[in-house]
Amino acid sequence: MGRPTYSKKIQRKALWASLIGSSIEYYDYLLYGAVAALVFNKVYFPNFDPKIGLLLALASFGIPYFFRPLGGVIFSHIGDKMGRKKSLVLTLGIMGVSTALIGLLPTYHAIGIWAPILLVALRIVQGIAVGGEWGGAVLLAVEYADEKKRGFAGSIPMMGAAVGMILGTGTMSLMRLLPDAQFLAWGWRLPFIASLGLVFLGIWLRGNLDETPDFQKSKQDGSIPKLPIVTTFKYHWRAIILTTGAKAIETAPFYMFATFGISYATNNLSMPENSVLNAVTIGTLSSLLFIPLAGRISDVIGRKKVFFAGSLGVIAFAIPYFLLLSKTSMLSLTVAVLIGYALWSIITAVLGTMFSEMFSPEVRYTGISVGYQMGAAIFGGTMPLVATGLITKFNGSWVPAAVYLMILGVISIICVALIKPVTNDTGNTNNNNKKDEEVMSDTKTPLVHAISHNTLTE
Repeated sequence: MGRPTYSKKIQRKALWASLIGSSIEYYDYLLYGAVAALVFNKVYFPNFDPKIGLLLALASFGIPYFFRPLGGVIFSHIGDKMGRKKSLVLTLGIMGVSTALIGLLPTYHAIGIWAPILLVALRIVQGIAVGGEWGGAVLLAVEYADEKKRGFAGSIPMMGAAVGMILGTGTMSLMRLLPDAQFLAWGWRLPFIASLGLVFLGIWLRGNLDETPDFQKSKQDGSIPKLPIVTTFKYHWRAIILTTGAKAIETAPFYMFATFGISYATNNLSMPENSVLNAVTIGTLSSLLFIPLAGRISDVIGRKKVFFAGSLGVIAFAIPYFLLLSKTSMLSLTVAVLIGYALWSIITAVLGTMFSEMFSPEVRYTGISVGYQMGAAIFGGTMPLVATGLITKFNGSWVPAAVYLMILGVISIICVALIKPVTNDTGNTNNNNKKDEEVMSDTKTPLVHAISHNTLTE
């Protein structure tokens, strides 16, 4: 039985549902990063030296990244077994509730040590939820799209992180107009609580869509494995390792230019908090142009070429980025963030589609989620903490942090060079893969299906 097809209207609806849901999810998740460097070191870790308090606040930002792979496993199992839509509605609901509870959480002065403990616990729940969100959002866009337009389609949900960051830093900039006492007392809480309204919108949009065509075909063919995680690790373990490494140069710069950038500019360079937030917000806007543009280009020249261009750009810009920040002017800071996010956009635009092309449909949610979230845990959530620690250890020198970013770029380029997708990176199915699909349509055996695709992936 063939893959179901849908009208352009339904495809556009899927893209909007993917983008809006992903944006809401990342707004909730990244809002924490904007607040961690400005508030949490003061209201949840106040009994420490200011530098130690800042490190603890950034650590609370990074710890949940190690739970994102767990979220990827849990929700990708649901997504590969029961459908992408069910998983996406669950992750959005869980994220909304945990985010609102952070906004209602008492301070250290009110409940003592329980305040930071509960803060970290809620942050871990956020990590689990976002761990399952990304893979589903990408597949909602990619699996509805025509094959020759999957690069562009896959870039749309990748805008969610940028939109979420804009909403997060934008609302924090607005709240920072309040007097310091009011901001620390209640102003920072409002964006967390208000996210519940956005979550209901996202759930409504996603709930009105059918399951993706690729999932429906896998279900009709009887090729869905009993335990997708077991099949994925048994037959696609090399692909998971490569996706983890490829993720490094996408996730590290995002937090270098955002969360760490806010912390470094305000705490090390003593630049005004609100002005720094505004610069990051303006810089992030550039990604809304570059992400879909890079996605469209990848449909013409291929994912790898676009990825390599963006990665080499980040490596080359690592040192100039800090040189611009060191000028301590708002213009240089804004230029630094603009260039940084433009380069990051080129990389992130192709990541979702490139990863989805490495796994066959019946284990695709699991494969892309586990690799992506492992990379985010190892290289993303740790970035603000590692960069801050390196600068502290080397007496304020930013050079080690820049070198660290460059090393991650080299690792990612090597991993992507070794990738062998199930479909080629301009969206067309390989001839060998077509033959495999003909065999699998006759056997309809999940194990044979997985083994056949594994020979191509690895």
